Amino acid sequence: MSIRHGLLALLSRGPRYGYQLRAEFEACTGATWPLNIGQVYTTLSRAERDGLVEPGETDEQGRVVYRITEAGRAEVGRWFGTPVAPSDRPRDELVIKLAMAVAAHPDALSVIQAQRTATMRTMQELTRAKRQADGDLAHRLVLDSMIFHAEAELRWLDHCEKGLS
Repeated sequence: MSIRHGLLALLSRGPRYGYQLRAEFEACTGATWPLNIGQVYTTLSRAERDGLVEPGETDEQGRVVYRITEAGRAEVGRWFGTPVAPSDRPRDELVIKLAMAVAAHPDALSVIQAQRTATMRTMQELTRAKRQADGDLAHRLVLDSMIFHAEAELRWLDHCEKGLS
């Protein structure tokens, strides 16, 4: 997930200071990916260095308000217009873990069963959270994606288990 691009997208709606960006980012994602405020300011500093944002006036509480530049608008436009390739995603730790379990663990089925239990629990929590996210489309879409990933993971775990049987 590109924090930088997410912050640029929020800044494209108007100037904001770091704590506002953090709060809006977490609101859009339903706090699924909480941000450390230090991460927000580090990202803003790098975006400023790269000419994508510029600091504006300091507000009455002494907070620096950032605004997106034309280069930043072009960057966020490219980001929205470019599909995410599978190669752009980090390695899947579960895939690596199960591959290693099959190769080196005496009871790979127990690894699969433990993961299945955890994934089912996660799916139940996500489903409850989705029921409570009424009216917030961005949050529901994030939860839907996570639920679909959990469902796919369960199907894949079933496939792995059949392969070991």
